[in-house]
Amino acid sequence: MTGTGRNIQDVQQELLLGVMGDPIAQSKSPLMHGAALRALGLPGAYVPLHIMPDELGEAVQAIRTLGFRGVNVTIPHKVAVMQYLDRLDASAVDVGAVNTIVNDNGVLTGFNTDGIGYVRSLKTEAVPELSGSRILVIGAGGAARGIVSALLKEQPASVLIANRNEERAHHLAESFGSRGSVAGAGMEAVPGMIGGMDIVINTTSVGMYPSMEEMPIDPAGLHEGMVVSDLIYNPLHTRLLTEALKRGCTVHGGLGMFVYQGAYAFEYWTGLEAPAEIMRQTIEECLGGSADK
Repeated sequence: MTGTGRNIQDVQQELLLGVMGDPIAQSKSPLMHGAALRALGLPGAYVPLHIMPDELGEAVQAIRTLGFRGVNVTIPHKVAVMQYLDRLDASAVDVGAVNTIVNDNGVLTGFNTDGIGYVRSLKTEAVPELSGSRILVIGAGGAARGIVSALLKEQPASVLIANRNEERAHHLAESFGSRGSVAGAGMEAVPGMIGGMDIVINTTSVGMYPSMEEMPIDPAGLHEGMVVSDLIYNPLHTRLLTEALKRGCTVHGGLGMFVYQGAYAFEYWTGLEAPAEIMRQTIEECLGGSADK
């Protein structure tokens, strides 16, 4: 990670940061960013904000009113929040979703750090070379948008987006159609196509705490040598990853993405290099395990 040249002394006023979502009680972002603030000696707080969908517009206005320097945006607001912002960074326009908002004296700019955070984690921890890979992405929400956008920059052979709402999968695939071989399908198509995939990525919340016995797909189609990646970081090893390990797959959990997307956001807010290793260690200690490497 690289900072933007500012010194700690430049960040003098107390930083008010947060994360908006529904639900939000399970989020470890406050713990991770709190540790980052303390590690750099920055005064401030990072708080969870439980925002229902019909409250989103008011919540965004409250960022200005209350003087938040910035917030993260999580499920289910990453797409809907865009309409309430003053500016959109190229990363958000490219993806069509926002996961980070920066407040510059009342002017709110939306960014997306999900994709770059995810690909950095996947390449570091599981598969260094993505070029030529056949990739199955499960889910077609805001997280999937960011990940597909970043994956296409790595020149995979193909990306298949599977979603319960097939129309949504096709719509997302079409939005990226000019950038590579991208197709959409309903979940019923997965069993017949998963055998030809090199990488399977779950971008949904299926299997997240507290519903840890759930899986987004039937693991019977997973095969030895395949990389199975799950964006969920709580638990560190979802049931999907546990079943994948039994079948000889390389598994990749969501902790690395969570840390890196948060680190990029932290740098947007502070202009300082994020203490990424401390952020990772904080979450590992909280969840009682270690990330897959």
